[in-house]
Amino acid sequence: MSFADGVRTGRGGAAGAFLAHRTGVAGAVALAVAALVAVLAPLFIPADALDVTRVTAQAWQPPGAGHWLGTDHTGRSVALLMAQGTGTSLFVGLTAAVLSVGIGTFAGVVSGHFGGLLAGALLRVTDFFLVLPALVLAIALSTVLPRGLGTIILAIGLTSWPSTARMVRAQTLTIEARPFVERARALGGGHAHVIGRHVLPSVVPLVLVNATLSVASAIVAESTLAFLGLGDPTRISWGAMLHQAQLHGAVPQRAWWFLLPPGLAIVVVVLAFTLVGRALEAVVTPKR
Repeated sequence: MSFADGVRTGRGGAAGAFLAHRTGVAGAVALAVAALVAVLAPLFIPADALDVTRVTAQAWQPPGAGHWLGTDHTGRSVALLMAQGTGTSLFVGLTAAVLSVGIGTFAGVVSGHFGGLLAGALLRVTDFFLVLPALVLAIALSTVLPRGLGTIILAIGLTSWPSTARMVRAQTLTIEARPFVERARALGGGHAHVIGRHVLPSVVPLVLVNATLSVASAIVAESTLAFLGLGDPTRISWGAMLHQAQLHGAVPQRAWWFLLPPGLAIVVVVLAFTLVGRALEAVVTPKR
């Protein structure tokens, strides 16, 4: 199905078809709120509010009027930590998903279009990454490479692209078997013409749907790596908050306010991306 067909789906076009999915709309609203918090948090959080050397509040203070979500083991506001961590978690999830989808789309289109030895080599590499446990490989890369957000993004992106490559390759083979592609080749259309004018327009909608689901997986992967202590120690993220809570004994302290907010935030954002992805899938591929 082409992108134009997907846009015409539904009574009011693509937007109307998407709005018909209430769960997708709810997910989009949740993501809009998260994005707004991520953008505004650096503007409104004072520079010294999260500095452990300047915090004067009591450690492990339960939620109250002064601190809506309580304080952590250093006396920092959990609410401010949550707001600051939103940007980091979303940034890592989005950039890692872009890297993963980009690699997968390139590998899928090239292997599906050109075939031959190149396709065979790409398929063997894809199978190799599919067999390896992605989380274990990401942990290994995060351990070997220097600590930082770049390493986390690279580790997630390099281990999560094979599923996209498989999907894009299957779609490429389907498109190139259609008569209009054979007609374009008969009229002298080269590789760039066939890929740019026929393959990519049909592949892009599925790639966009897969990208939303990849962001959700990337956020979970980043949270897992950060919880294991492999994240960027200089950045605040939801996974890093869970790591600090586990490291400094939030459970023995019964400081549930330091455990539940980041955990629930991860669940809500991942669920929101999943709902949006499912709604987009129903819009661009209604027959499925």
